[in-house]
Amino acid sequence: MRYLWVFCDSIRHHRVHRHRAIMLTAAGFATAFFLSYVAKTLLVGDTTFGGPKSWEAPYQIFLQVHVILATLAGVAGIFTLVWALQGRFRRHRRIAPWTASGWFVAAATGLVVFLLLYILYPPGPTQDIWKTISG
Repeated sequence: MRYLWVFCDSIRHHRVHRHRAIMLTAAGFATAFFLSYVAKTLLVGDTTFGGPKSWEAPYQIFLQVHVILATLAGVAGIFTLVWALQGRFRRHRRIAPWTASGWFVAAATGLVVFLLLYILYPPGPTQDIWKTISG
């Protein structure tokens, strides 16, 4: 637990270089995850929910909330990172707490989606994204 505070308190303790290294590493991992997700979706397709039919609608609503949160957190993350790299720290400081909070919520909801889709229930069929788009 002590190591978690290294991520959270670096900037509060004026460890700017450590904060920058941690945030750039996190941005790199987030980018790698996003690119792997997009590649998987384009190359393999989307896996449908394989759980009980009574959970289908709540799952879809939860999934859409996750997608919206993840998108907002991603866009906010880009602004937060760009403003920091440009030295626009006033704007960076204003948006960074919201970005971090949004990212944590999106990550948590993403974990729940993964658990529901692949662990708690057998996955449904995988659909080719191109066929889904074309109808």
